[in-house]
Amino acid sequence: MRLVQRMPRQLLAGTCCVFTFAAPLAAHAACPPSAIASLEKPGTALRNGVDRGVLWRIERGGRTSWLYGTLHVGRGDWVRPGPTVQKALTQSDTLALELDSRDDATAQALARPADPELLARLLSGERARRLERQASEACVPPGSLSRMQPILQVTALSGLVARADGLYPEFGVDESLAVSARNSNKPIVALESAAEQLKVLTGGSEAEEAEQVDAALDELESGKLRGQIKELADVWARSDAARLARYADWCDCVKTPAEQRLMKRLLDDRNPNLADGIERLHASGKGVFAAVGALHMIGPQGLPTLMAARGFTVTPVLVDAQAQTAAPIAPMPAPSAAPRATARGGKAVKGQHGQKGAPAAAAKGGKSAKAAPAAKGGKAAAKAPAKAATKGAPKAASKAAAPAAKGKVRR
Repeated sequence: MRLVQRMPRQLLAGTCCVFTFAAPLAAHAACPPSAIASLEKPGTALRNGVDRGVLWRIERGGRTSWLYGTLHVGRGDWVRPGPTVQKALTQSDTLALELDSRDDATAQALARPADPELLARLLSGERARRLERQASEACVPPGSLSRMQPILQVTALSGLVARADGLYPEFGVDESLAVSARNSNKPIVALESAAEQLKVLTGGSEAEEAEQVDAALDELESGKLRGQIKELADVWARSDAARLARYADWCDCVKTPAEQRLMKRLLDDRNPNLADGIERLHASGKGVFAAVGALHMIGPQGLPTLMAARGFTVTPVLVDAQAQTAAPIAPMPAPSAAPRATARGGKAVKGQHGQKGAPAAAAKGGKSAKAAPAAKGGKAAAKAPAKAATKGAPKAASKAAAPAAKGKVRR
């Protein structure tokens, strides 16, 4: 079976560049289950969406667009966007991604074989043996990656390392959003090209590419990369923008001069071009839902800051871990519940709005704590969960939720 994989950059654990490749994965008892097979495990079935990630609303010229920080790997139960994210996507005219992995031109560019002489120079001797060992440990059959650009080979393996923790490229947030957009016939625009991203990864020289390949192999062999991806995924899932902004302090991946150069290329050097693309789409009269790697949102060169400098009003919507602890959307009532509700004069059936001990999403009046954007007055999704989550808690915790309460989602 040939699976289309999305490949996150090794050191940034899936928050920046995205590439695609097709390769068969070996079936073996010691190998992690495939993405589809992982859904069969208890507790991993698809559920109603819960808001995750970091989201800002940006406004200029009477129009609204959105900045959404994503993760290029994900879990099976993250496939459905939460109510706040889904509402923002629905309100937008266009979905803007770093790359559209299903675009024909992108697929052709990424499938183009590398120069054989380059492969011979960069992948020989001990480096080639190290790469083969990592491919074997990832259950990738020998030779499946051998024609790809060297940096893409290690990037592909990096995208597979977190499968043991239930994180799969196939469930990447960008891909899930793209599927949702296509299902609703919403246009998808790529903010970059495959050639541009490949140049960023290689650094424009063989020496730089070789250095990055060696660094990626070090991360894979030590097991450190797997821990980095899991930690980043947990931070992203909590919408913890504050910890995300301190990424360089805890990732243990921006210490050497080579790592610092890579970080600058992947983030600061690319962000102005991403901001240009978002601004052009917005200025053309479109409401844009711009979904790019979450690390593009942080720091003085992050997209929220750059868009504010371009005259946009920028409002945080999902940025606070304390505020994003609400329960999933309440499930639809069983079909048999409707007659009982009518027979009792329209009173709520047990398990619906009036159920004792029900989650905040089934509060009095049918107002959903998690689905706050649909509430009267368009109050922010973060406000209701923050109140519910901090009831009876120390005042400090309540104050911690305040930043997210500023965000509003328009009807």
